[in-house]
Amino acid sequence: MSNKDFWNKKKVFITGHSGFKGSWLTLWLASLGADIVGYSLDPPSSPYLFEQANVREVCDSLHGTITHYPFLLQSMNTAQPDIVFHLAAQPLVHTSYKQPLSTFETNVIGTANVLEAAKNVASVKVLINVTSDKCYENDGLGDYSFQEGDRLGGYDPYSASKACAELVAISYQKSFLQDSTLRLASVRAGNVIGGGDWGEGRLIPNLARCYMNSEKLYLRNPHAVRPWQHVLEPLQGYMLLAEKLWEDEKYSGAWNFGPINQPSITVEKIVKMTMNLWKKKLEVIYPTSSSFYESLILTLDSTKAQEELGWTPKLSTEESIAWTVEWYQRCIAGEHLSAFTHQQINAFITK
Repeated sequence: MSNKDFWNKKKVFITGHSGFKGSWLTLWLASLGADIVGYSLDPPSSPYLFEQANVREVCDSLHGTITHYPFLLQSMNTAQPDIVFHLAAQPLVHTSYKQPLSTFETNVIGTANVLEAAKNVASVKVLINVTSDKCYENDGLGDYSFQEGDRLGGYDPYSASKACAELVAISYQKSFLQDSTLRLASVRAGNVIGGGDWGEGRLIPNLARCYMNSEKLYLRNPHAVRPWQHVLEPLQGYMLLAEKLWEDEKYSGAWNFGPINQPSITVEKIVKMTMNLWKKKLEVIYPTSSSFYESLILTLDSTKAQEELGWTPKLSTEESIAWTVEWYQRCIAGEHLSAFTHQQINAFITK
């Protein structure tokens, strides 16, 4: 588990801190005493966790895009952070089909901008570059869990942009950071779930909206298999990796963070598990055809993180769904979510 003594008073710069994962990370680090500056655009969805959990109260927030290098550099230089977490991205596959140019600009050029800024701010000692499990070249058909050394690639613009972001990081590592005090690692997490995700087209947010609005659930790809995990699982890995990297550059490079010793679960089964835990059925509409391509199977091999970092997931898939369902049920009931979000972080820490 992350070390409170390490994070207390650490200066941390988080891009994308107003997003789903960024909000959970900001709250967790703030609870450990970190001094956080967040750099982000406003979330595209409403409601959103950043406001629901009062994330703005625990950090300094800057409104900016990672595609505008001068302001990004100025902001990072003013903050003088010890550690940078780069989470800002265009995070959706279906959006990447509609907006391929902006997806590549944000995910590739934006990542290069963050790396360049960190390279030029002497205070930065560790940079955690958050990409995606979709960065691997995947035919989507085989029973294979991807390892960190596997070939990068991507069919859709989102996946390709994340593979490109990985190549940008590798280039910076080899070209500029061999003799630098800055240490860089890239992290590739499985499909995260958890309270406060309102992303368009994502499974759990779609389920929550259907319950909120008494709507039918339209499934895009019911037989797809993904590495489902609660959002706190990979965030624990990112923080642990930052601590290790602070002490030793041997932890530089790529890291997978996905479920360990959990069965492969389809989208359809996740829906059934969610409805059982919610104790309320939804009418499900199955697709007659797919509007765009998505890989059928995607799983990760997280042995490296387990053996070299001592990272181990804490929640089973069913527990992850149960924690997520409870968050959304409290949201629908009109409960104030800040206290409960902190409660889940504390429960995870002590589990």
